[in-house]
Amino acid sequence: MAHKKKTLATALALVLGTLGAHRFYLHGGVDRIGLLHISSLPIAGIIYSNANGLHSFYALLPLLVSAIAACIGALVIGLTPDDQWDARFNAASGTATRSTWVLAVLLVSTLLVGATLLIATIARLFDLLYTGGAYG
Repeated sequence: MAHKKKTLATALALVLGTLGAHRFYLHGGVDRIGLLHISSLPIAGIIYSNANGLHSFYALLPLLVSAIAACIGALVIGLTPDDQWDARFNAASGTATRSTWVLAVLLVSTLLVGATLLIATIARLFDLLYTGGAYG
């Protein structure tokens, strides 16, 4: 069994988490949550193609929800203690995980991106729902 790197999993969740890359890296190609992440892309396309008079933000909503969930997943992955990480994902690899400063930078970046996405999504959604998009 190959050694699963915590830093790589966190980076995948930050960069390609909307498509579930971190889930497929950790759990393989048949991970249900990973498939749910990747299904957000065709769902967004279906909403966009059938949006008769709806604002285009609603088509982006499945992708934004998937991205926010991926940022939460990146924080969970990155904040898992090394010994627990090895017990769960690297029990048979024989190599110990050792977190470095790169992981700390990824976690700070994830918190910045995730908080920004969450606040912006809530603000835009409330703008559209309560004012009809009067602010943009």
